[in-house]
Amino acid sequence: MLSEAQQQEIIAAIKQAETRTSGEIRVHIEEKSPSPLDPIARAKEVFAKLEMHKTAQRNAVLFFIALEARKFAIWGDDGINKVVPADFWDTTRDAMRQHFRQDDLVTGLRTGIEMAGKQLKAYFPYQSEDRNELPDDISFQ
Repeated sequence: MLSEAQQQEIIAAIKQAETRTSGEIRVHIEEKSPSPLDPIARAKEVFAKLEMHKTAQRNAVLFFIALEARKFAIWGDDGINKVVPADFWDTTRDAMRQHFRQDDLVTGLRTGIEMAGKQLKAYFPYQSEDRNELPDDISFQ
């Protein structure tokens, strides 16, 4: 799926993005997903399963990747969706897709994570009392 070095590169991107925001970012990768697959619906299920809705400001973002189906989705919690520009998730998705089409999963994820981190910083800046509410690791299924 991903080498240890690739996983560490993605985790480092998450940690870097989260140094500037109180927002939380997670990545979930499924080698095989339920069929037929609606990536948005599946991302919402995974978001709930990972209890990402339990952040204090409802400012978590999930990057969901279905490898075999070659689909992905980005799901942001209610607090984020109330403040980011209407086309933000589409813009992020399109930037990621450019890399995915070249079979560069890591760069695609890093790009999306960096874009989400910048938006989160604008609306949910890091505060000295912030704590990491969600793990930074990649979840797999």
